[in-house]
Amino acid sequence: MLYICLAFVIGVFSGPFLNFSLAFEIIVALFGMATTFVFWRHQRAVAVGLCLLFFVFGLGRYQVAENKAIDSELLFLNDNGKIVALTGYIVTEPDIRDKSIKLTIAVENLVSGKTAKDITGKVLVTTDRYSNFQYGDRLKIKGDLETPPIFDSFNYRNYLKKDGIYSIMNWPEIEPIGDNVGNKIIKFLFSFKNKFKEATRSFISPPQEGILEALVFGDEQDLSQEWKEKLNLTGTRHIAAVSGMNITITAFLILSFALSLGLWRQQAFFVSILLLSIYILMIGAPASAVRAGIMGFILIAAQYSGRLSVASRAVVFAAAIMIYQNPFILKLDIGFQLSFLAIVGLIYLQPTFSRLLSKIPNPKAFPVRTTLVATLSAQVFTAPILIYNFGYLPILSPITNILIVPFLAPITILIFVFGIICIIFPLAGFLLSWPVWLSLTYIIGIIGWFSQFSFAALTIQNIHWFWLALSYVCLTAFVFYLSRKERLNFLNY
Repeated sequence: MLYICLAFVIGVFSGPFLNFSLAFEIIVALFGMATTFVFWRHQRAVAVGLCLLFFVFGLGRYQVAENKAIDSELLFLNDNGKIVALTGYIVTEPDIRDKSIKLTIAVENLVSGKTAKDITGKVLVTTDRYSNFQYGDRLKIKGDLETPPIFDSFNYRNYLKKDGIYSIMNWPEIEPIGDNVGNKIIKFLFSFKNKFKEATRSFISPPQEGILEALVFGDEQDLSQEWKEKLNLTGTRHIAAVSGMNITITAFLILSFALSLGLWRQQAFFVSILLLSIYILMIGAPASAVRAGIMGFILIAAQYSGRLSVASRAVVFAAAIMIYQNPFILKLDIGFQLSFLAIVGLIYLQPTFSRLLSKIPNPKAFPVRTTLVATLSAQVFTAPILIYNFGYLPILSPITNILIVPFLAPITILIFVFGIICIIFPLAGFLLSWPVWLSLTYIIGIIGWFSQFSFAALTIQNIHWFWLALSYVCLTAFVFYLSRKERLNFLNY
């Protein structure tokens, strides 16, 4: 199963680069099937045959997704200079920016005169900052459809492509025509989230409020560009996003912290699953957080069973399922890449770092060693992809994360309690705002102080993809070396 999943993933990854004819793919698939059936008693031959079959399946899955994107009905309406009228509903939470709001619209109809033609697809609409639109609102939109641009340093077209968006519309005419669309549970969660933000803003001011919303909801809209830069320099940007790396590290630390409190392993397991589930629901359960949460659940289950070393198979299987559902996330979704790589780093490097750092104290109130091991294990595997995409190598990241990450779980819980109390009992919320403010001020102080050092981060621009590939080849070889060494040590023992 592991090899089959890897073959499928490699096939999807090769899809953009290999343009084989359908006839060639059929021949390879038939050869794989023939090898499997003819040599069914030979395990390696069967493995080779199945891998060939699923490699072609991966190629085909990517090509089907790509053809569906190319054949999108909305795509043919892009850039033709004509005003089009569409009806649809807001399918995700509105993305509020400094001067605008971006709405993801699931299109239902193309309106022409008095007739409407059924049409499907998504459009990203940019409209006025103070428009009062919510998830589930049905709208009629009139404007120019455009193809998303590609900037010098950012491929915006590919960024939207991973979410199935191939058209944008800037500053159109918008007419509300209903508000009863959308999942009621998701609508409730978004409503709670907005009330939470309004309540906490009454007591916490910037920049602490910006860190609060980024920490709890992964919402960076109230973070200034200056503070985003400081987070990058100190290697703590992951705390301000609902990223795979953040959720993976959080999942690892929650279970470790629960065990350190004296809970039985089974109790700690269920408490960890519950807290992680509540967190993902509280932030509105976006697809990125759900995918990262699945990876986190796998890691917690592996820790619970005491079989961390074999969790990689479950991770690869889960990744293959997600990639089958949306083939574009493998190459275009950095969050998915980070969640996968972070958990692989924790699985394979955590035992080694634990042994190397065994002399570092690990008190329950401040688990320095556990935090450092989790951070280093995740960051070693995610560093190449972060450098490739963002051009930063944060030198001081281990130190800043040691000083911040151990407190993230209790601070996040404190903030959630504070927000709920603010909604129900504002006066009690005022009293609780002081420890929340102090906690956020501590985080801001650490980030601000370390970002002042000229050597806080090494800037590496214009990295060729070859060096990225070489980095992961070397990391893979290093992991195999460690695995072999662990087996030899076990046999010698």
